[in-house]
Amino acid sequence: MIFFTRKRMFPLMRQLFSSFKAKIFAGKALKTHTVIRYLVKELLLYFGIAFLFFFAVFFVNQILLLAENILKKHVPVWDAVLLITYCLPFIIAQSAPFATLVGFLMCLGNMMSTNEILILRASGFSYRIILLPVLVLGLFISIFSFFVNDYLLPLGTIHYNRLYRSILMSNPAVELEPHSIKRMNDSTLVIGDVKGNTVSDLVFFNTDENGTQRIIIAGNSEVKKSKESGVIMQLDMKDAHIAFLRKDKIATFDALNTQTVLLNIFESSFFDNTSGVSPREMTSYDLYRKIGEMRSDKDVKKRTLNLYQLEYNKKFSLPFGSLFFALMAMPLAILFGKHNGQTIGLIIGLFISVLYWAMMILGQIFSGKSGSYGILSMWFPNLLAGFVGISFYFVLAKK
Repeated sequence: MIFFTRKRMFPLMRQLFSSFKAKIFAGKALKTHTVIRYLVKELLLYFGIAFLFFFAVFFVNQILLLAENILKKHVPVWDAVLLITYCLPFIIAQSAPFATLVGFLMCLGNMMSTNEILILRASGFSYRIILLPVLVLGLFISIFSFFVNDYLLPLGTIHYNRLYRSILMSNPAVELEPHSIKRMNDSTLVIGDVKGNTVSDLVFFNTDENGTQRIIIAGNSEVKKSKESGVIMQLDMKDAHIAFLRKDKIATFDALNTQTVLLNIFESSFFDNTSGVSPREMTSYDLYRKIGEMRSDKDVKKRTLNLYQLEYNKKFSLPFGSLFFALMAMPLAILFGKHNGQTIGLIIGLFISVLYWAMMILGQIFSGKSGSYGILSMWFPNLLAGFVGISFYFVLAKK
C-alpha cells in the first residue's frame, strides 16, 4: 500500500495535470491553427481587461479635469456630458497601446508560469508560432487605434472646441480660477478672489510686437459677455493703474491711472487657429498636404512647421506603439514570467507604460521648445521598445 504525503501529493497532481495537457497538445492532435486560435483567444481576453483598466484611469482623469474647470462653474450638465463624450476618442487612442503591453505581458506570463509555453515547446512548436499571433493582434490593434486617432479624434476635437467656445462665450468666468495664474497665448492674468462675475486684485501682462510690455493692475474687475465677433470676454477694470515698459528704454516707463478700463480678451488668447483648423483637428492626409504647403511658403516660421510635423508623426507613433509593445511583450513575459508570471507581467507593464508616457511627454516638450524635427521625439519610444523586444527575442531564441 502506498501512502502519499502532502509534499508528494501536490507535485504528483501537477505532474498528472501537465501530462494531461501534454496529451491534448501533443503530436498531430494539435494543429498549428488550434494553437494560434487558443493564443488569440487568451490574448484578447487579457487585452480587454487591461483596456478597461486604462480606459477607466484616463476617463476618471478627464472627468476630474472637467470637474476642476467646468462643472464647478455651474455649466449645464448636458454640456459637460457632451464634452466628456467628445473626449472618448482621445481616451481610446491613449488606452490601446498600454493595454496591449500590459495585457499581453500578463497573458503570456500566466501561460509561462502554468507551463503552457513549456508544453507547446515540448510539442515541437517554436517561439515563432507564439510570436505570430502576438504580432498580428498587435498590428490589428494598431490599425484600429490609428483609425480612432486619425478620424474620430479630429472629429471629437472639432466638436469639443466648438462647444467649449460657446460655453466660454455664455459664461466667461469659467476660465478665471480664484487665486491662480492664467497663461494665455499672448498674455497672462494674475487672478485674486473670484465671486460670480467679480474679480478682485487682477493683474494683466502682455507684450506687443515691438517688445513693449503692458501691465494693468485693478482692485476690482467685472467679467462681461461680449457681442463683438472674436472677443471671448470683456474685463471692466476699476481704479486701474497702467504701466508701459519699453524694451529699448529699460530705465524709463510710462504710467497711467484711470477710473475704468474696458479690456477685450480675444479668442486668439485661448485658442490657436481661430480662423482655421488646428493640427489636432486634421486627419493625417490633411496634415500631410498642409505640411507640404507650409514648406513651400517662406513666411511660415520653423517652429510652426515643427508643431505640425510633431502632430503628424504623433498620429502614427502612438497607435502603432501597440505593435512595438507586442514585439517586446512576448520575450519579456517568457524570460521573466516563470514564477507568478501574471503579477510580474502587470508590474513590468505598468512600469514600462509610465516610462513610455514620460518619454512621449518630454519629447513633445523638447521638440516644441527647441523647434527640432518631431519625428525623432515621437518615434524614439517606439524604436526603443522595438530594439528591446528584438534583443530579448534573440536571447530567448538561443535558449
